[in-house]
Amino acid sequence: MGVSVYEIIALRYATHDRPASANLLYAPEPGGDPHDAPMPIDYFVWVIRNEARTVVVDTGFDWPSCEAYGRTMVRHPLEGLRALDVDPAGVRDVVITHLHYDHAGNLSAFANATFHLQDAEMAYATGRCMCHARLRGAFSVEDVCTMVRRVYEGRVAFVDGSGEIAPGITVHAVPGHTRGLQCVRVETARGPVVLASDAAHFYANLAQQNPFPIVVDIAAMMESWRELGRLAGDPERVVPGHDPLVMTRYPRHPSTEVEAVLLHLPPRNPGT
Repeated sequence: MGVSVYEIIALRYATHDRPASANLLYAPEPGGDPHDAPMPIDYFVWVIRNEARTVVVDTGFDWPSCEAYGRTMVRHPLEGLRALDVDPAGVRDVVITHLHYDHAGNLSAFANATFHLQDAEMAYATGRCMCHARLRGAFSVEDVCTMVRRVYEGRVAFVDGSGEIAPGITVHAVPGHTRGLQCVRVETARGPVVLASDAAHFYANLAQQNPFPIVVDIAAMMESWRELGRLAGDPERVVPGHDPLVMTRYPRHPSTEVEAVLLHLPPRNPGT
């Protein structure tokens, strides 16, 4: 039997204008780009599917979080998924890369799903680190409590390091941004594609070896960059979690109802 291959859709659901200084921990080297040049951030959820199954990666934020964090909603992630013929209530497997507000909202809409989450992420989001305002700032307590309820309902499949979601879809711990962040490796017709999520917000984080400022462990984050490359086998198959360049590098999804691109196809403008 051959290896299962999938299509991957990156669905852009929100955006936020900000300077580079908000996205890079360290100032650039002399002669580099001005640190306060515009560097907007986009927000995505991802759909992995073939004839046999559909897996959703992350669930975006809802309207209350959008307003609380001052983001601009392009199209609510649940509406975007439905426009892609993905009924949240019908999804059986949802990978939550980590529990930050922009990745773990709208959980109740996935009424029949099993949520795949790292042990370390649940421990981090509910433990002593959340006593520090700087560390808990990107978590929504309501989303975390909802996930705790899913645990008590028997609907969370915990992962300790690496695990298989389905043939051709695996998750891997890539800590640093949070204690229990995980990426997703997907077999496609162009080879394995790695959805980095917030292990690398931007291509620039990888190219400049310059972390995103929300980080609990810088050394772990830098080691996780190595793991992303190892899993993908080619840097062109690592897809960062928040970079607007994703929308220009990859072919657009044919639907005019969504802002989405196809990650299982080769990039149109690699390295730009």
